[in-house]
Amino acid sequence: MKIYLSKINESWIIDRIRQEWFENNRNISTKFIYKSDVIWIISPWLWRNLPKTQLAKKKVICSHYHFDFDIFDKKDFYELDKYVDEYHVISNKTKDQLRTLTNKKITSIPFWINQKLFFDINNKSQLRKEFGFIEKDFLVGSFQRDTEGSDNVSPKLIKGPDIFIEKIRELKLTHENLKVVLAGKRRNYIIKELKKLDIPHYYFEMVDTKTLNKLYNLLDLYLVTSRIEGGPQAILECAITKTPILSTDVGVAGEILHSDSLYDPENFHKAKTNVDYAYNSSLRHKLPEGMNLFKDMIFKFYEN
Repeated sequence: MKIYLSKINESWIIDRIRQEWFENNRNISTKFIYKSDVIWIISPWLWRNLPKTQLAKKKVICSHYHFDFDIFDKKDFYELDKYVDEYHVISNKTKDQLRTLTNKKITSIPFWINQKLFFDINNKSQLRKEFGFIEKDFLVGSFQRDTEGSDNVSPKLIKGPDIFIEKIRELKLTHENLKVVLAGKRRNYIIKELKKLDIPHYYFEMVDTKTLNKLYNLLDLYLVTSRIEGGPQAILECAITKTPILSTDVGVAGEILHSDSLYDPENFHKAKTNVDYAYNSSLRHKLPEGMNLFKDMIFKFYEN
């Protein structure tokens, strides 16, 4: 059996997932779609780039991450669905969404986490010195995109940047030395709002995984404020690095984090981090165990 993973090339987490898959599964993978037995559409929004003649005669499994039904293109979904034999999602919440659209088999498995790239760094004091922070700084992180539109200033509301600013304002009341650490493209909206509040922020636009791991280890708190999510993968990255995290109840959050670490905007003050619970929940998704879950899924799919 040979598996072909669709390409993306958007400098996104899925690119890293695809690369790690090939590095660890060369014997069952091919970069040529015509040589494949199974086509794994890992980037469904780019499915039209794939030759329909190949989709029609191969076994096809397709990953979906989340559905924003306010902008959902149902026609495009069902055009692709004609070629799909089975679906994969990365959270049970997305599975529930997808079930409203299809009766085909759906398997829910979060993407694996590479513990060689993301891990707990013991010497936090030295790490803070490296980045110019001091012990008493209360560092809150967010590593994602929060802005969209051609003007590059409109908030990407499904990511909840307005909620993030609201929670930062609340945290500032109890943490005098609060500072915000940002990473990722298009952070314009949050940066603009932080400047209005006169809250110090430090922006690392696009960093390599070594630096990203260090940024997680700097933090006193990572905040997920999204209204809709597939993962996000940051939840698993926080879990494996033992970074304290609070999240809205989106995507995979309820499967990895303790229920006390989930909040809605009204009860944020009651939420509590639980590093040990999150870390233990993440262990089954580290390499090689986490990737083996996908291999098992695809082998069962191929054999049926």
